[in-house]
Amino acid sequence: MFISFEGIEGSGKTTQIKHVSAFLENEGIQCVMTREPGGTDIGRRIRAILLDPHSVNLDPLAELLLYMADRAQHLNQIVKVNLDAGITVLCDRYFDATLAYQGHARGLDADMITLLHRQAFENLKPDLTFLLDLTPEEGLARAWRQIDDGGRAAGETRFEEERTVFHEKVREGYLMLADKEPGRFVMIDAAMDEDGVRAQICSVLYDKMLKVDG
Repeated sequence: MFISFEGIEGSGKTTQIKHVSAFLENEGIQCVMTREPGGTDIGRRIRAILLDPHSVNLDPLAELLLYMADRAQHLNQIVKVNLDAGITVLCDRYFDATLAYQGHARGLDADMITLLHRQAFENLKPDLTFLLDLTPEEGLARAWRQIDDGGRAAGETRFEEERTVFHEKVREGYLMLADKEPGRFVMIDAAMDEDGVRAQICSVLYDKMLKVDG
């Protein structure tokens, strides 16, 4: 099963994916955690460019194609290999992030992004996507607290340094995507505390992957 975790900065994706991994492994389901960008050695070098605050003048199209290059390496080296082996893949951001960030927030054509994904990656989508939703104000406040505390890399703040209006557009893009595919997306109230969010997610996973009818 391919499960992705989406949301704006500070929504708790990275924290919750670790909880999910522990939960599934405890239930006997083998899984691997990965992320975009940066799920491979090559991807980590691409990530360094994309998230470096000194890349402030990176052209939106160049940004999109760097994400696509990261995804090409990631899918072939990590995602497909594990899925083919019957291992559940837990991915911190995936294609929906590209539509929300580079499409809705940056203003690149969503149809063009979708076409690239369909042609280059056979339109591979997650079986299940958790959207951790909260306001940009709260998300950014959390993100900067984590950066100040050393819990997040200080050299990866390019998106945190975007104006609030940018993050509002990202959130809007995510909500539109979730509305279009309610069968795949599960909305999670990320304004709750860490344990509350974990309980929401694990309850959904139990019903979808572990519950035996009858």
